[in-house]
Amino acid sequence: MKRVLVTGADGFIGSHLTEMLVEKGYKVRALSLYNSFNYWGWLEDVNCLKDIEVVNGDIRDPFFCKKITKDIDIVFHLAALIAIPYSYVAPNSYVETNINGTLNICQAALENGCKKILHTSTSEVYGTAQYVPIDEKHLKQPQSPYSASKIGADAMALSYFNAFNLPVTIVRPFNTYGPRQSARAVIPTIISQIASGIKEIKLGDVTPTRDFNFVKDTCQGFISIAESTNKTDGEEINISSNYEISVINTLELIKKIMKSDVRFITEEQRIRPEKSEVFRLWGDNSKLMKLTSFKPNYTLEKGLTETIEWFLKPENLRKYKVDIYNV
Repeated sequence: MKRVLVTGADGFIGSHLTEMLVEKGYKVRALSLYNSFNYWGWLEDVNCLKDIEVVNGDIRDPFFCKKITKDIDIVFHLAALIAIPYSYVAPNSYVETNINGTLNICQAALENGCKKILHTSTSEVYGTAQYVPIDEKHLKQPQSPYSASKIGADAMALSYFNAFNLPVTIVRPFNTYGPRQSARAVIPTIISQIASGIKEIKLGDVTPTRDFNFVKDTCQGFISIAESTNKTDGEEINISSNYEISVINTLELIKKIMKSDVRFITEEQRIRPEKSEVFRLWGDNSKLMKLTSFKPNYTLEKGLTETIEWFLKPENLRKYKVDIYNV
């Protein structure tokens, strides 16, 4: 039984990944960001809580990182600050968490002899597509402090592969969605507002396109890369659907599934600065398919239906403050 560490396990993707790893027989140590309430985020809702080791701490501390990577075979490094709007107002915190935190995890993994490190990137590092579908050779364009911090974190992780032969893979998910996602993302923003009975929902720019991936497919992509032995070491690998859809067409599809006649209005505070908006994302997943056994299981409509069913449960919907825009 391989021992794995999931940083950011208390988050949206991390909690789903933790569940899937347990289902596949891995022994999981799950990192939750330290807080005085001893609150474990979305780990509070997983179906495998009794089967995992939850640790509380912060990747910004190198001593803590060395402690939690001890006796670990595979590190799934997902812990990061990810909200793009908040990076406009608190950019230094993104450098400290995303770049310095990644440095701490890589150094700790090196010192403890971890056999595989999967560092989580983001499609935001590509910026607006210069060509489609976007493959891993596409140039990087830092269109927000968040994307700049992730470009720096990716480079830090790869430097440990090049300088020290640390078995690192850069895993680059495109736009993941599903149950438990924060309402700062567009799909849960739309679904939660409709589910709450609002007839006029608030959105930002609805013209950009995105490559949406259901969270279970994203997690399966992570695991497929982890199980590829050394074939993916030193590589940057997209997890994407190889399909793009505009935000407005996504809204229309959700309305159809939810049988809603809701209309949307543009709210100024939800619009990114003009040069910061990523207008087109469409990811090439051929490298992932070539190097691993990954096969996606969800169409967009199937994934949205499962997501909507989750949000329609009152105990889930009440966790969202649908009338408040949170950066």
